[in-house]
Amino acid sequence: MIRTVAASTLLLLGTALIAIGAVGLIRLPDVYHRMNSVAKAASLGVSCVLLGVLLLIPGWRTAVVVLAAVGLQLFTAPIGGYTLARAAYRSGAPLAPITRYDELGGRAGEGGDEPPRDPV
Repeated sequence: MIRTVAASTLLLLGTALIAIGAVGLIRLPDVYHRMNSVAKAASLGVSCVLLGVLLLIPGWRTAVVVLAAVGLQLFTAPIGGYTLARAAYRSGAPLAPITRYDELGGRAGEGGDEPPRDPV
C-alpha cells in the first residue's frame, strides 16, 4: 500500500514536471529560455517517472535498467541542452527583449570559447 502510494506520487510528480516543461516550451519568449525549461523539467520528470516504475515493479533487473536510464538521463540532458543552446547562439538566434545583457557578446562564434586577443 505504501509502495503504491509512493510510486503514484513519483509518477504524478514526473508527469507534472514534464507538463510544466511543455508549457514552458510554448510560453517562454526565446529559444534559450525554452531550452532551459525543457532540459531541466524533462530530465527530472523522466527520472521521477522511472523511479515510480521501479517502485511498482521491484526487482534487480528493473533496478539496474531504471538506475542506468536515470543516470544517463541526468548526465546527457544537461549536456544536450547546453550544446543545443550554444548552437542556437552561434546560428544567431535572437535573445528575448527582456534579456538585460549578452555575456558572450558575439565571442562564441570565433573559433573557440576563449575571448578575442588584443592585437600586439
